[in-house]
Amino acid sequence: MSKLTVITVVESMLFPNYGNLYQDKGLEEYMVNSIRKAISLIKKRPAAVIVVEFFYAYSTNYSGVYKSNLEVLLVSLIKYSPNTKVIVLAKKKEMQFINVLNAVDYPLHGVLQLPTLPSQMKALLDSI
Repeated sequence: MSKLTVITVVESMLFPNYGNLYQDKGLEEYMVNSIRKAISLIKKRPAAVIVVEFFYAYSTNYSGVYKSNLEVLLVSLIKYSPNTKVIVLAKKKEMQFINVLNAVDYPLHGVLQLPTLPSQMKALLDSI
């Protein structure tokens, strides 16, 4: 039987390394540096967990009607990996915009403000 996977989407220097926590939970980590690469992975093999940093679109750098970097990912999860638990990390100044993700009907497992503590991530992983 293959291990459950966690995909971590590392797009900034603030992203914490919780590789040991994932390993302790029996999760195999796949680290990518873009949402596009994460979507490519979930198309091949559904993931148990995705940990990703939220970026609000203050300008028009995201295509179409999307207001963040995560909406395309969430829409893709609905189709390719509907049981994936999504843990979102966000900077303090962007926490107020997390609600834009409600436009996509995909539940978030948890939202943590950066910088995070290992105990916070562990609590979320323990509840999976």
